Amino acid sequence: MTSTNLNLAHGYEKPSPIQEKVLLPILKGKDVIGQSQSGTGKTASYAISTLQMIDEQIPDCQALVLVPTRELARNIECLIKSIAQFSKISVLTCIGGTNIKEGIEKLQEGAHIVVGTPGRVLDMQHRGAFRVEKLKLIVVDDADELMSLGFQEQIMGIFQAVPSDIQVEPLLIY
Repeated sequence: MTSTNLNLAHGYEKPSPIQEKVLLPILKGKDVIGQSQSGTGKTASYAISTLQMIDEQIPDCQALVLVPTRELARNIECLIKSIAQFSKISVLTCIGGTNIKEGIEKLQEGAHIVVGTPGRVLDMQHRGAFRVEKLKLIVVDDADELMSLGFQEQIMGIFQAVPSDIQVEPLLIY
């Protein structure tokens, strides 16, 4: 399914300005900073790009989306699953307030994309449940809020373990 079909399936008649600016650079492997107001299609921009980069044959996590809240993580998981509904790509949330043992089991079963809060992702990384060897992309959604809420140390801990050539997409809301 092409990104145009994906957009149309989710109510877009044409790419929004933020989508026009970031879709191709993300797909070309460039690090991108996207700034746009809420409701302009930022999440769909990186979701569509990310889904096209995933190799369904590799069951390991290939993309990580870091967000400041559990609610946002769940919303993004639902959007990505909706866009990916005709694929075999799996998406998993990794957030605080959930059972750690179940989270470890789900991570060990495999997920192509993990959407999570920095604290829980780092915790799972330290426990050996969240593996980063196959990561291709990290999206830092609401990067400005993550920084203002004091997640810098946890984000740095996550980044210290990932491959040095990883693509990073910090997305800001203004």
